[in-house]
Amino acid sequence: MLLTGATGYVGGRLLKALEQRGLSVRCLARRPEFLRARVAPNTEVIQGDCLDKASLSTAMSGVDSAYYLVHSMGSAGKFEEQDRQAARNFAEAARASGIRRIIYLGGLGEKDPSLSAHLRSRLEVADILRTSGIPVIEFRASIIIGSGSLSFEMIRALVQRLPVMICPRWVAVKAQPIAIEDVTAYLLQALELPVNEGAIFEIGGPDQVSYGEIMQEYAAKCHLRRWMISVPVLTPRLSSLWLGLVTPIYARIGRKLVDSLRNPSVVRSTTALAVFDIKPRGLREAITRALINEEHEFAETRWSDAFSSSGEPPSWGGARFGTRIVDSRAIEVAAPPRAAFAPIRRIGGNNGWYFANVLWWIRGTLDLLVGGVGLRRGRRDPEQLSVGDALDFWRVEAFEPDQRLRLAAEMRVPGRAWLQFEVEPKSGGSTVRQTAIFDPAGLWGLIYWYALFPVHRWIFAGMLRRIAALADQQCAGALE
Repeated sequence: MLLTGATGYVGGRLLKALEQRGLSVRCLARRPEFLRARVAPNTEVIQGDCLDKASLSTAMSGVDSAYYLVHSMGSAGKFEEQDRQAARNFAEAARASGIRRIIYLGGLGEKDPSLSAHLRSRLEVADILRTSGIPVIEFRASIIIGSGSLSFEMIRALVQRLPVMICPRWVAVKAQPIAIEDVTAYLLQALELPVNEGAIFEIGGPDQVSYGEIMQEYAAKCHLRRWMISVPVLTPRLSSLWLGLVTPIYARIGRKLVDSLRNPSVVRSTTALAVFDIKPRGLREAITRALINEEHEFAETRWSDAFSSSGEPPSWGGARFGTRIVDSRAIEVAAPPRAAFAPIRRIGGNNGWYFANVLWWIRGTLDLLVGGVGLRRGRRDPEQLSVGDALDFWRVEAFEPDQRLRLAAEMRVPGRAWLQFEVEPKSGGSTVRQTAIFDPAGLWGLIYWYALFPVHRWIFAGMLRRIAALADQQCAGALE
């Protein structure tokens, strides 16, 4: 079977479930090198993009069933048109390849002129997939509750950080949340339905609640007391900026999410309960299960690890990228490579960037204000990294334990940027090398680099000295 969206939140959970069942899985990925480190040995990963129709035929060859878990909500441009084009390409390629069934996860909502652009696009994608003539099993879900999910991360951050919350109208709109485990179960059981039949299933837990009630339930589970003050007007733009400053949901995603929350998303058809052998969990149990992972500071998959969460790379209007500018420095430490690499492995997230953290925070805030990802994404796990992980406003591009970490920038910059750390053994210890690489986009890129060059040198040099100190401290502690 073919799985799209395997780097996303739901797709990543589904991939593990399919592998645990011993099923043969082929994943379509724009950056296959980021996904290969996360899949089982018998899972195939093929390069492809639903926006590039020519890349789909190889991925679909010999496939019987295909999961379509793709969306462009994180895109910086017109995500509706990107969603349409991706669905058209997928539908046409699926028909040409002889795929017999498409399984799709969309959103709950009634077709109505007042429907948000996000939910309207989710319904439209399903209609486009059906034009292929291939049976489509469409699931429509509301808020997904699970550690690392977009909605749950927003709820968790708001409740944990704000004892008093100013609540706009959307906080009172009814939804029917569903646990991520139940979503995965529905997607798995869809493979057991007759292959020649398509259907629409509305799925949700037994509770119809508002975002405000979900936040209060979360607060109760965490033994927190929170006050919520309703206000009559707070525009999606203001709400999204507020969310971007307080939660990991940066402004661009937040605006689209908030816009969709003004529409009720409740189950009106109970067909799914009759067709599938699944009894969805209630809200209380769903939050309890999510907190189990939150207490371990780890989520199996996170919304921000999806490559769509970083948005599309900016268009530079034909500007040429010139010779890369490299700023490299090294320091020797008494620690062996494993101890020297430990602070590098733990960088970012709650550990910060070891030097001038206030300036890193200011840079993240400015990035949010211009539609970037900011620092709120944090990291998936405080100790471990994998290729493809989101790390604040970076992405892990290469990772070799105790040897090398390369981060690709996803903040807004006039060019492309990387930050690399390398550790090499030497007599009596290790050499730690830090390299900043910048590929400027035309004149503005050069101006940006040289204007900030003194600040960057100061910050990077301070960071490297702190990493060396932490490495030597760890080594000394191990010897005591």
